[in-house]
Amino acid sequence: MVGTKIFFTKGVGRHKDYLTSFELALRDAGIEPLNIVTISSILPPGCKKITREEGLKLLRPGQVTFCVMARQATNEPNRLIASSIGVAQPADSGMYGYLSEHHPMGETDEKAGDYAEDLAATMLATTLGIEFDPEKAWDEREQIYKASGKIIRTTNITQSAAGDKNGLWTTVLSAGVFVEFANSEQLKNIPNLYDMRHSMSNLSG
Repeated sequence: MVGTKIFFTKGVGRHKDYLTSFELALRDAGIEPLNIVTISSILPPGCKKITREEGLKLLRPGQVTFCVMARQATNEPNRLIASSIGVAQPADSGMYGYLSEHHPMGETDEKAGDYAEDLAATMLATTLGIEFDPEKAWDEREQIYKASGKIIRTTNITQSAAGDKNGLWTTVLSAGVFVEFANSEQLKNIPNLYDMRHSMSNLSG
């Protein structure tokens, strides 16, 4: 299955039980009625981003649903936690992009989001053969990546929270949820792995 549509969502939940705090975070994100399967981090070629509302309209209770998810939890009062999904989309619609998961402690929304976005963009940049200095700050490398003309868009979705002051479990999550998949005709327009790798090796050479 190759995803053709994706939406992003996030949530936070608090409860005395760890599992219930996760359930409440799923509810806050709007995806608790689903049978969620977490997957690794490839954004399929041509996959279209839609709104959360549009995505939820395409899902049914109990549906097996694939998503890339970052989550973090704590029962330490005032402990800052975050979850973030970074997104890097190539300019070539026939090329795949990257989704990264980051789930730190002690990081703000902005710091966690920038780190996740950096992870996704750097993975894509190395795949596309973009030359860069890994020691440079993310802001500088972001401009290099986009100036190459090979990476069209990077973004992130991030949820942070401070641990409950009374020691309840606090859970945060961020997710990219796939809601539609390519049919047999659409698959014909997506390069197979062998051809894609051969094409990429020619470009880098």
